[in-house]
Amino acid sequence: MELFYDEMDSPVGTMLLISDGEKIVRIEYGSLSDLDEKMTNWAERYFGDVVFIKKPEIVIKAKGELQEYFQNNRQQFTIPFEFHGTDFQKTVWQALFDTISFGQTKTYKDIAETIGKPKAVRAVGGAVNKNPFSIVVPCHRVVGANGKMVGYNGGLDKKEFLLNHEIVEIS
Repeated sequence: MELFYDEMDSPVGTMLLISDGEKIVRIEYGSLSDLDEKMTNWAERYFGDVVFIKKPEIVIKAKGELQEYFQNNRQQFTIPFEFHGTDFQKTVWQALFDTISFGQTKTYKDIAETIGKPKAVRAVGGAVNKNPFSIVVPCHRVVGANGKMVGYNGGLDKKEFLLNHEIVEIS
């Protein structure tokens, strides 16, 4: 199977965008060469034997929406995307996308309650950490129970930048 990709520079570093030709299937911090093993393992798990082909025109809409976000011209994303993960992860990621608006934060506990599993706070944290759509699915807007920034797969420096970009007051 072929997956198509391109990379873009952003205020938080290089971003990798991957598409199956119809939908975006992953947005990650870093370049394909930096993430080669991670992306190959992920792609094989969900797509089988994969070849990555650089084809910027396939992901141009996604790049455009991310650029608009960084230019303060976009608060919601409309690109077609598809989750690849466990059912639980997909439920958590969809809740992040559906319930945390631009400039707002929620706690891991809030998300656990939103999905009807109030005792699954740690599991929610694990799913948030594996979010395959950096920025578009706003895991950077999830904070600890005390309202402070806690872990972020892209690094706390990126999380802090994104929250400040959205004018979220952080502790």
